[in-house]
Amino acid sequence: MTKFPPFALVRVPFPFTERQAIKRRPALVLSRPVFQEQSAHLLLAMVTSARNSQWPTDWQIEDLQAAGLPQPCVVRFKLFTLDQSLLIGSLGALSEADQLGVQSRFIEVAALNPADPKP
Repeated sequence: MTKFPPFALVRVPFPFTERQAIKRRPALVLSRPVFQEQSAHLLLAMVTSARNSQWPTDWQIEDLQAAGLPQPCVVRFKLFTLDQSLLIGSLGALSEADQLGVQSRFIEVAALNPADPKP
């Protein structure tokens, strides 16, 4: 099975919490290939045009061409795992500047350092 590097954009069947429909949506790969090999899953973040709502940690993707996206989108830290067999396709990858931005926002969201004094 194909392994995707962190910051690759893929197309997935994305479930919505407010309805029972499933649509094909872009998602951002956050997991490392070794995790994918060991679990046959990917850790993903939602990518959305988010016209009607914003989350404080959304990252506006600046380089849409590199990402393979046709319209303005944000990375939203609505995280999920997905079996690799359910992937629909690959779109592109975040530019280096967008990768750094996503990393900075992820640090705001996740308690990755137990010594971090933030509540």
